[in-house]
Amino acid sequence: MLVLVTGGAASGKSEHAEKIVCARAHSKLYLATMQPFGKSARARIARHRKLREGKGFHTVERSLDLKGLQIDRHYDGILLEDLGNLLANEIFSPDGTAQNCVKSILDGIEKLKSCCDTLVIVSNEIFSDGGSYPPETENYLQKLAELHEKLARDADAVYESVCGILLPIKEVKTR
Repeated sequence: MLVLVTGGAASGKSEHAEKIVCARAHSKLYLATMQPFGKSARARIARHRKLREGKGFHTVERSLDLKGLQIDRHYDGILLEDLGNLLANEIFSPDGTAQNCVKSILDGIEKLKSCCDTLVIVSNEIFSDGGSYPPETENYLQKLAELHEKLARDADAVYESVCGILLPIKEVKTR
């Protein structure tokens, strides 16, 4: 099962994603993509670690090259936190895949799907401000939108977190 959870900053998307994984999985992997650049990034990472405490997640930090990640066991659930950071790392890091980032990320997600029963991906909903940006930022936004489109199409469920409320965009049909 593939689940995409989007939302704005501080919308509760990470907490919702964790609840989805915890409800479906006994063995859980948390795949962290944020690089600890600066005080605010380190604080955010510490906050997320605190939120996961006692939930049984095994944590792996991987900011680039999902496809190259060696996972030595099958998990009931994997939580990828988050797609926006992973994309920025792939585009802007000297070790990233730059213009091949969408394919690289999608290949990595396919690999993750083969390592678990449920993959939950957290991403950012940053497309509604209507501002204009420098070309590098526009490129990032276009590639994140492309990833969202492809993942949402293939996902079994898609949710948007708004002010802590999880809104279903696409849900699995049950009989």
